[in-house]
Amino acid sequence: MRTEVLIAARPGRRPHIEASGGLAVRETRPDTVHLVSTAATPLGGDTVCLRVVVEPGACLRIRTVAASIALPGSKTLESHVLWNIETHGELDVDPLPTIVAAGSRHITDTRLNLSESARVRLRERVQIGRTGERQGFWSGSVHADLDGAPLLRHRTELGPGSVADDALGAPLACVSELHYPDADVPTVGMPLALARGGCLATWQGDRL
Repeated sequence: MRTEVLIAARPGRRPHIEASGGLAVRETRPDTVHLVSTAATPLGGDTVCLRVVVEPGACLRIRTVAASIALPGSKTLESHVLWNIETHGELDVDPLPTIVAAGSRHITDTRLNLSESARVRLRERVQIGRTGERQGFWSGSVHADLDGAPLLRHRTELGPGSVADDALGAPLACVSELHYPDADVPTVGMPLALARGGCLATWQGDRL
């Protein structure tokens, strides 16, 4: 199944929302929307494409009503989530965790274009396996540009087959948090200041 979502935030107006496939978007406050599953997704073979636009002077907060569970499909283990974000205002993206279960393979790719007037917090939380499970693979990449020039290139993998895979002590959970323009923020990980402003904080462990 292919899911497509568009959320456009404009100052002084309600967000413009379009959604098809396995997700719906509900406006819960004037500047906040929640993503709601309308079908079991992501399953193997699914692609979820989310496009977010925040105009100058606008504020948008994106949340989810529940954790996401990535499961294998009948023909393939792999599912994809693609974020395409353009922001000139204030954006806070903080979904509940993604659980990569039952040996599935889940790939997330975030493309972020922002201007110097933007203020951004982008958090992603991932857990390999439900209770008693240790199988599953996740790869997450963030490609962020500031006014058309590189701000961040970052990729993390978890689970069997990942770069850090080790039967004795490989991490199975990750929290990644990107901030701009703030470089000194309270996070669960160690913030690493970026050369052009902002910071990236990453935490890894066994369980969220």
